[in-house]
Amino acid sequence: MSCSKEEIERKRLAAIQKRQLKLSSPSSPLGNISISNTTQNSPSFTSQNITGRKLYHPYKKPEINETENIPVTKVISGTIYLISEGRFEVNPSEFCVPLINIFKSLPSKCYDANTKLWNFSIDDYDQLMSKVAPLAPHVVLGALPAYVLKVIRENVTDPNSIDLTPVEATLRNRLMPFQEDGVRFGIAHKGRCMIADDMGLGKTFQALAIASYYRHNWPLLIVTTSSMRDTWQNKVCELLPSVPLMNIVTLGSGKDTQLIADKQTEVVIVSYKISTMHTDLLKSKNFGVVILDESHHLKSNKSQCTSALGRVCRGAARVLLLSGTPALSRPAELYTQLLLIDNNFFSSYTEYGKRYCAGKQTNFGWDMTGQSNLAELQILLQKKFLIRRTKEQVLTNLESKTRETVLLDDALLQFSKEEQQELSQMAASCRDSRPADRHSALITYFTESARVKIPAICKYIKQVVCEEGVDKFLVFAHHRSVVRAVCAALDDTNTRYICIDGATPAAARTELVERFQLGAACRAGVLSLTAAGAGLTLTAASLVLFAELHWNPGMLTQAEARAHRIGSRGGVRVRYLLARRTADDLIWPMLQHKLDVLNNVGLSGDTFKDNTMTHQGNNNIKQYLTPNPAKNKNDYIPGTNIRKNAIKYNIQQNDNTEPECTKETFLENDQDDELLANLEL
Repeated sequence: MSCSKEEIERKRLAAIQKRQLKLSSPSSPLGNISISNTTQNSPSFTSQNITGRKLYHPYKKPEINETENIPVTKVISGTIYLISEGRFEVNPSEFCVPLINIFKSLPSKCYDANTKLWNFSIDDYDQLMSKVAPLAPHVVLGALPAYVLKVIRENVTDPNSIDLTPVEATLRNRLMPFQEDGVRFGIAHKGRCMIADDMGLGKTFQALAIASYYRHNWPLLIVTTSSMRDTWQNKVCELLPSVPLMNIVTLGSGKDTQLIADKQTEVVIVSYKISTMHTDLLKSKNFGVVILDESHHLKSNKSQCTSALGRVCRGAARVLLLSGTPALSRPAELYTQLLLIDNNFFSSYTEYGKRYCAGKQTNFGWDMTGQSNLAELQILLQKKFLIRRTKEQVLTNLESKTRETVLLDDALLQFSKEEQQELSQMAASCRDSRPADRHSALITYFTESARVKIPAICKYIKQVVCEEGVDKFLVFAHHRSVVRAVCAALDDTNTRYICIDGATPAAARTELVERFQLGAACRAGVLSLTAAGAGLTLTAASLVLFAELHWNPGMLTQAEARAHRIGSRGGVRVRYLLARRTADDLIWPMLQHKLDVLNNVGLSGDTFKDNTMTHQGNNNIKQYLTPNPAKNKNDYIPGTNIRKNAIKYNIQQNDNTEPECTKETFLENDQDDELLANLEL
């Protein structure tokens, strides 16, 4: 049997040491002759005899040197991240014996056979890092960010121990149990948090309750969308009657600026757009409590609005953010919002992006469109920043919401062979072009797809009007051309409707919503997806139709919640109208991917994967047509196809007479939504 060179050398050294033992024995004729020079290059596989000499034992396990077996030219890296509030996991780039031995020496060690990774208690983190430090530069582990360690180790007040007596009684007595939990959460975090409950769960009530608890820190600033300013003013008067109406200022123009400086002014309500025009004035008021409604409008760290409100919030003692969709598609959108809550949140946007957005540097700067360490980010959010409950968790009596996808009839899609070829080229351009060019390519493709879908959409709307079991319904669209076409289709069927888009005045929206909610004859609501997809309560609808998609899933779920919220009667059906060989082929998978990312962070529980698929029927479109002559638009209530003198509007009315219709309504001054210019891929 042949032996390797190592084994031959080992046996040779063993023979030498055996001979040394004999020579050093008192009975040996050679006495104590030393041959240390012979063994000075021997390996460290030794034991010790009585005299202190190191002796070799052929069956003894080798003593492990921590830096042994690590090539000098190779660096073993590893990442550390949280898997729960109390434990972290280590993921080395490859197997390393010294590192594994360190893992085994920690008392809280735990090996996961599924992931083949080691995890430990957060209490052993410092010990692990100190033991790994001597292995540098051959072994390097990426440390947990100092901010994450600080959040995990800090003590938070127990929300259950908080007394809500300081909250004004009128409001306190109207809070539901889960809303009380949200108020206690905000107070436990010293009034600096985000309430990210599902749309329709009463975030307004919770925010005003927290603000009422900290009444001693007022004046109060409420920043919201333009269409919701009057709604917030009404809620403050209703829920906080101790605040005089004269002490509430809604900033709508420069005429109201003098009222803000008045010492008696306790509450100021302003839109995001106007806040950028009067930043210095708002900052000089020294607001102690700030409520930012629909805070996802501040997702960009480059926007003027984010910068302006950052200056205002920096001096406030309490900052409350409200949003049912805090991140519409990716973790990068959370940074600016979290920074408003905690000024010390991470050292920079770059550090946050590298940790949670898979940030990488490109020729065009940092790319923060990815996602990484999402489990740790979710732990950080829940521990420090936000509370989120879904309708399924807290509203057990709320009827379910079902989603369906309707595949539109290909025969009704309005394109020739040449146009079909152009659309195919646009689709290829969106898939194959560089990220910098993909922006404009998708805008063009999305716009052309809307034009192509119009005939099929209109036919389907007319089918819905005659569908059994459908009383009131909503139709969401994005482009003006689609909104006009839907209104014309409803005119053809003599169906009364309301319409709200970007040009609808804020004061008129409340009246239109009441007309839809309480008017028995008004069956449909035609809404702009970006202008009317949030802030409205339209629970009278049992069906929600999406004539067009949107690339941000948060926009769609927000729009769904206009009907599916507290106060809805019966279940709500949601239908997405999709057409093959259009931009829907690209946007629909994109939506699901973005939802998966948000689900991993704990900011969404929705999915579009399990939708029921149906096909558009082939009914004769002519049976739905009832041509109407052109009418004077001044004869009709703005935003509707209802004659001014046809009925005297009353909340108690139950008039089922069919109105005369017009195809030209309220859209002449429509302004296109600006989101196309902010398209993100």
